[in-house]
Amino acid sequence: MSTVLQVEHVAKRFGALTALRDVNLRLEKGEVLGLIGDNGAGKSTLIKTLCGFHRPDEGRLLVNGDEVVLHSVDHARSLGIDTVYQGLALINELSVYHNMFLNRELRIGPLLNNRAMRRLAREHLSSIGVNIPDVTAEVAKLSGGQRQAVAVARAVFSDAKILLLDEPLAAMGAKEGTLILDLIRDLKDRGDVSVIIIAHNYAQVLDVCDRVNLLQHGAITFDRPTAETSLEELTELVVAEYRDRHRSR
Repeated sequence: MSTVLQVEHVAKRFGALTALRDVNLRLEKGEVLGLIGDNGAGKSTLIKTLCGFHRPDEGRLLVNGDEVVLHSVDHARSLGIDTVYQGLALINELSVYHNMFLNRELRIGPLLNNRAMRRLAREHLSSIGVNIPDVTAEVAKLSGGQRQAVAVARAVFSDAKILLLDEPLAAMGAKEGTLILDLIRDLKDRGDVSVIIIAHNYAQVLDVCDRVNLLQHGAITFDRPTAETSLEELTELVVAEYRDRHRSR
């Protein structure tokens, strides 16, 4: 395996608040890494730093072994790093295929090439195992799991090689959650997309991830293959932090 993303001693502060203190993290090619931690641990700040939204105050990022200074989200995307947030950034009133090509529309002269976009959207969704019966349907009419799948597919289709998923399973039922877990497994089987997943459901992390990192107090305090840990261990690590925090109050 080769390291596609490396985070070295990254810190991020917002005035007097230190969100990230000393983060060291690596992501291997084709790997699915689970990022867990209590609320306020810095998970979202880390994801926003990795996708170019925040600039770290200290430390450095390496993409495929080369040090990079991310100037913007678009700059990160140009390097193959894309993020799917809970908000998804889909436009509910547009069709599935129009969302797939949002800001990348295919044209014949000044006109949209809707036929080509419909065909390519069907082909791409099918290639990563996403079943959307009608790509002309409005996104608003899809289930939560289907909308999440469209957002992930759009990122992969735009040539993302490092995919950051911020709570992709939040507020989903078992059926919808299974759809997303199956999609992540399919991406892992392809081997050309590396994924970091923020999740609170540790059972799902153990089910789909290769490795798990625990973020506490702005630093990674636990890094282990999922095959070498357990639901009980992960739960106890977070519960122990919760107890310590409340004892100190």
